[in-house]
Amino acid sequence: MQILYPALAVVLAYLIGSLSFGVVISRAMGLKDPRSYGSGNPGATNVLRSGNKAAAALTLALDALKGYLPVLLVVLFGEAWGMGPVTQGLVGLAAFVGHLWPVFFRFQGGKGVATAAGVLLALNPWLGLATLATWLIIAFFFRYASLASLVAALFAPFYQLLFWDMEPQVLAIIGMSLLLIWRHSANIGKLLAGTESKIGHKLAAHAPAPLPVHHAPGGHKHSHNAAHAARKKAHSGDKR
Repeated sequence: MQILYPALAVVLAYLIGSLSFGVVISRAMGLKDPRSYGSGNPGATNVLRSGNKAAAALTLALDALKGYLPVLLVVLFGEAWGMGPVTQGLVGLAAFVGHLWPVFFRFQGGKGVATAAGVLLALNPWLGLATLATWLIIAFFFRYASLASLVAALFAPFYQLLFWDMEPQVLAIIGMSLLLIWRHSANIGKLLAGTESKIGHKLAAHAPAPLPVHHAPGGHKHSHNAAHAARKKAHSGDKR
């Protein structure tokens, strides 16, 4: 029984994390699948590239909530069912992994920034707020969501170890940070190359393809003959 309830909580957290709200909301609002444009990431930042701020805001809120709610339930009610700090950390990590590799969406998920923020806020509200503040500061000054996420991911375990010591949840926090950095490997390359998109960058409008020009049979020959005749006429005029 001591293993059953924590195991069930972890599985349920993974299933909740597997709900890719960026895809669900985009479909409900008649938008393109966020996995088909931009970074291909079904997260709020990429949904914002569609130009629909409401869809992006909903995606952000629900992605954070699916990390926050499972952990909060274990924090509030888990002790009576044999679920302590270790289970809290595992449940948070499971929800985060569900976002990265969602079973309901062919394991094609996002990078987990909002979900990780929700997990941190549930595990330790002060840690979550400190990490969010770090993200906001970097995003405000540099305008790169990926850079803000990388810096916040690096600082989250540091904050935990500096202010709250080696609590059992720290391993889950380190695990999320490492996975989040790994998921941003392509963004790191773009940042170094100077090609990373800034926050709020919309999809470039595609210009319509030019209409094909159809030539009648012998059209090229006719044009050549007409041009030759015009030159000949001009030459004759000069002689007169």
